Amino acid sequence: MSGIIGKKIGMTSIYSADGRSVACTLLEVGPCVVTQVKTVETDGYDAVQLGFGEKKAKRTTKAVAGHFQKANTTPKAKLVEFRSWEGEAALGNEIRVENVFEEGDFVDAIGKSKGKGFQGVVKRHGFGGVGQATHGQHNRLRAPGSIGACSYPSRVFKGMRMAGRTGGERVKVLNLQVMKVVAEKNLIAVSGSVPGAKNSIVILEK
Repeated sequence: MSGIIGKKIGMTSIYSADGRSVACTLLEVGPCVVTQVKTVETDGYDAVQLGFGEKKAKRTTKAVAGHFQKANTTPKAKLVEFRSWEGEAALGNEIRVENVFEEGDFVDAIGKSKGKGFQGVVKRHGFGGVGQATHGQHNRLRAPGSIGACSYPSRVFKGMRMAGRTGGERVKVLNLQVMKVVAEKNLIAVSGSVPGAKNSIVILEK
C-alpha cells in the first residue's frame, strides 16, 4: 500500500464537476524521502520507510543521525513505514505528491484527533441524559444515570461507557476523494474532514 506523509493546513470548499460545493481538507504533503527499504531477506517483511519534515540536528541522537546519513538526507521529524509499496522506491529517493496520487483517487487519512480533556457521557458517548427537568430532578439533564450493577453481578462490567478523557487518539478515515492536486506547492485537497488540529501530522494511504 503506497502512501505519503503531510500536515493539515485547514478546510476549504471546491466545486465539483457537477457544480456541487464540496467541503475539503487542504493538506501539505511531501516531499518525503525514502530513509529505508526493508526486505524479507534482511528484515523479515517488505516495507518502505519515508521521512517527512525537518528536525534539528542537535536534537537527533547519533544513532538516528547515522540512519539518515545512509539515505544521504537531513534528520526528519516523522518516520512512517508503508508495506506492499507500489512501484520503485530506492534509498534516498524523493517522493512527491504527484508520484503517489492523482485527482479522483480515493485515499485513507490517518491522524491524531483533537484532545478534548475530561468529558461527560453526553459529549463522550452521545448519551441523552436522564429524562426531563421535571418531578424534582435537579442538574440531571446530562447525568449518566444507573450503571446497572445489582446484587448480581455485584460489580460493574469492564468497558462500561462513562465519563473520561476524550480525543487524542489515532483515527483513520476511509475513502476520501482527492479533489485537487497542486504539485508545485505540494498541496492536495481531499473531500470531507481529516482528524487532527491544524499543522498536525497526517498519513495518507492509497
